[in-house]
Amino acid sequence: MRPTVSLPRLATAGLVLGTLVATSGCGWFSRSNDLYAMAPEDRPLEVPPELAPPGGEGAGTGSAGTVTASGAVAAAQQARQAAVTGFTVEGERSQVYAAVDAALSAMEGVEITNRAELLGALDLQYRGGNFLVRVTEGVGGVQVSAVDPRGAPATGPAVEALMAALEAELAGR
Repeated sequence: MRPTVSLPRLATAGLVLGTLVATSGCGWFSRSNDLYAMAPEDRPLEVPPELAPPGGEGAGTGSAGTVTASGAVAAAQQARQAAVTGFTVEGERSQVYAAVDAALSAMEGVEITNRAELLGALDLQYRGGNFLVRVTEGVGGVQVSAVDPRGAPATGPAVEALMAALEAELAGR
């Protein structure tokens, strides 16, 4: 039995078909992605931001866990707001928590409604506002910050006044 299609004809047809697929604009061979050409805050939610290599530029900035570009923008805004209503103290977290608890207990007008030492949190009321003072381990020491009931950094004149008084009290120790 003799094959009806010769080997040279089959090889030529395969070569022509391969060339046609490669030059037809098939998505497999395209190198550009216009979604990544936009600024990170303008990208659609499905496109993640660029990842920094381990130990390279941007490593250890604390934005791990952020997946979307809008999440990265929100995290940056929260970090800026936390800098307004928070500060860093040298020492161990348990010692700083005890000092913060003692300082807040001694302040006039502060009512501590709940203490959670394992979480490093003090739920309190001050000048008609409810917020949480959180004590957490940080890169440069122990971070003391104020958080509102939604979990965002607390803002307002009462919070800023209390945090400034607390920072001054802890600096004097």
